[in-house]
Amino acid sequence: MEPTPIQTLVLGVGNSLMSDEGFGIHVVERLVKTCQIPDEVQVLDGGTLGMDLLYYLEDAKNLLLVDAVQAGREPGYILRLEDEQVPSFLSMKVSPHQVGVPDMLAAARLRGTTPEKIVLWGVQPEKIELGLELSSTIEPLVDEVVKKVVAQLQEWGHRVDPIFTG
Repeated sequence: MEPTPIQTLVLGVGNSLMSDEGFGIHVVERLVKTCQIPDEVQVLDGGTLGMDLLYYLEDAKNLLLVDAVQAGREPGYILRLEDEQVPSFLSMKVSPHQVGVPDMLAAARLRGTTPEKIVLWGVQPEKIELGLELSSTIEPLVDEVVKKVVAQLQEWGHRVDPIFTG
């Protein structure tokens, strides 16, 4: 039996060792723990891999990025960008890993493998310093952004069900 082709890549990026910089990683971890993800959706902790993630874009029709972003707003501000807005916005980097994300998207464009749809859910960090925990401002936003990610996946035609524990 052939594996289901990946239609959508959900990519959490960031450095989980640098407090709020790891927001995207926390979101994808929570998504996987709380939701049943269909086979055609791949959820990936992209960490700080940057260009090394290009392989995962090869066949993806949709790309959903989650990250800490420098939006010039108050900490906790949630931002949604799509398509061409994403690479240009990420050129204003919070940290070194973001250098790789716009480069990865540019390389995909050159190779003709750019996803048809790209959405970024980002949050303005409060602190970026050595630490494994998100700040008290940012941590409560993880569940909120997970809901936004699920809504986007459903809008793209994917069935995402909650995992019931108890």
